[in-house]
Amino acid sequence: MRILVVSQMYPGAEDPDLGTFVEQFEVALRDRGHAVELAVLDRRAGGKRRWFELARLARAVARRFRPEVVHAHFLFPTGAIAAFAAPGVPLVVTAHGQDVANAGEHLSIRLATRAVVRRAATVIAVSDYLRRRLEESVPEAHGKVEVIDSGVDLERFRPLPAASDGPPVYLCIGSLTERKNVLRLADAFGRLRDGTLTFVGEGPLRSQLEGRAGITLTGAIPHDRVPEQLARSHVVCQPSLVEPFGQALLEAMACERSVVATRVGGPREFVSPQAGVLVDPFDEDDIAAGLHRAAALPRPNPAAREAAAVHDVRRQAARMEEVLLRAARGQQA
Repeated sequence: MRILVVSQMYPGAEDPDLGTFVEQFEVALRDRGHAVELAVLDRRAGGKRRWFELARLARAVARRFRPEVVHAHFLFPTGAIAAFAAPGVPLVVTAHGQDVANAGEHLSIRLATRAVVRRAATVIAVSDYLRRRLEESVPEAHGKVEVIDSGVDLERFRPLPAASDGPPVYLCIGSLTERKNVLRLADAFGRLRDGTLTFVGEGPLRSQLEGRAGITLTGAIPHDRVPEQLARSHVVCQPSLVEPFGQALLEAMACERSVVATRVGGPREFVSPQAGVLVDPFDEDDIAAGLHRAAALPRPNPAAREAAAVHDVRRQAARMEEVLLRAARGQQA
């Protein structure tokens, strides 16, 4: 197939960690023999004018490439841009999380999202949790949504030797924001009085984490350096207020690292009791207890790798290939 991928997130020189889950799917589809062209934004900066830039680029690539199917990542605005760029070409749209939340909270976005869903041959949700949320706010999604998560590259994220013995080394990978619940995590860690906690990422809450005993802040790092941080850790923590999927958790599990994950969202669908601990993100006591319990799991933890292997990105790409081929043939979900 000739597949045009349209995305508002994709790794670039300025933001190498942006949308790596989109890139790994694109690579996997190329490996399966498909011709893939990109119309993407590869940086965070740019404001609203970025959308006009993406629309012009998508239109130009579609005219030159003449795709058989368009795969857009994120419902709005990217899904709408993709529909405009290639009128008459079958459209598949993947919902990743915030796009679904926006549709539920803002009337104008919900109306635009409903139009995108009506236009799409199939909508992909990265978790069953997200599918349910989408169907609650967008009636047109009923019967049109398939669940295919972003998967994990099992070759890049491979089993790592045990980190050094001793007190637990906790790691949190993600933006330092309220949704990622980093302050409750730091407070819960402070109750343990044992081990260290490293935050990898940037965000507005950085100043409230600085100077705390046992806590290190590395700032943002390129995605290809994440395994270095995982190699130094025992437990990866992501007790987010909500996590539509949980990419960082799955990558950690593939490296045989135990995890502490939120009960709200996608992690419940892949974090087994042997691989990690699910916690109430609003309960600091529960987070602290989860950290303690996860630190007692094996180091490294082969059960975590086994749970992650079910979500091999190559397997997920094969499932996505079926959806795209069906759309290209004019068949609905």
